[in-house]
Amino acid sequence: MAPFAWYRKGLRFECTQCGQCCTGEPGYVWVTKEEHRRIARQLGFKDGQLPSKYIRRVGFRHSLTERANGDCIFLKRNGSTAGCEIYEVRPLQCRTWPFWKINTKSPDHWAAAALTCPGMDSGKFYDAGQIDEIREQNSW
Repeated sequence: MAPFAWYRKGLRFECTQCGQCCTGEPGYVWVTKEEHRRIARQLGFKDGQLPSKYIRRVGFRHSLTERANGDCIFLKRNGSTAGCEIYEVRPLQCRTWPFWKINTKSPDHWAAAALTCPGMDSGKFYDAGQIDEIREQNSW
């Protein structure tokens, strides 16, 4: 951890199942080859490959697809709550929300992300060590 990390006293986050982190402007949810295989197996594709309905190639990488309304292809809405169809095998990018490096760069960055995520600044407490561990995670 940086010695003067602004979040050294910790942060709070608890998912409210609002689905806001899984929708919005077009973007990318990057998927490694192993994550691709795990998702495919979870969905019952025995060959370990996902059809283009679920994944797209972007340069040399792969990203999950989105619906026309901006929702992730795996976001399932049920009234006022939302959930992930592949939660158990969701990509690392999803697993580490909201403790992404961009969101934890400064208090202003955290506050900006919290404008669309009601789970930020409430719920479970994460100390600086836990936050750094999540921020630096690069594999399952």
